[in-house]
Amino acid sequence: MVTIILLLSCDFWAVKNVTGRLMVGLRWWNHIDEDGKSHWVFESRKSTPQDSKPISEAESRIFWLGLIACPVLWVIFAFSALFSFRVKWLAVVIMGVVLQGANLYGYIRCKVGSKKNLTSMATSYLGKQFLRQNTGDGQTS
Repeated sequence: MVTIILLLSCDFWAVKNVTGRLMVGLRWWNHIDEDGKSHWVFESRKSTPQDSKPISEAESRIFWLGLIACPVLWVIFAFSALFSFRVKWLAVVIMGVVLQGANLYGYIRCKVGSKKNLTSMATSYLGKQFLRQNTGDGQTS
């Protein structure tokens, strides 16, 4: 258990501080100001011609696939541990869901922007899909 939690922590740190910055140009962190207030900072590097290493599309896909697949896998492990009554492993699984989910949430906020933008983007996407389905625009002849 301890080994798995230590490896999860190392994975969280590596993805948050190294992999995201190098592979997709995204990073996030927490900043505490002089008043003691906590501020979350979400950054994305804009591609410019003077960048020494532009963001590779293949690396970006691999990063996002791994970032999305890991929390899904941990949720499956959670249901497996819960339904097989292996409660002692539930602590490890919850830790995995929390750490992987935090990275996924942080990078989605970096990619999309603020929470308001994320909500409006999801609403816009669902609205477009609904209209496309009802008007038949998405069908091929």
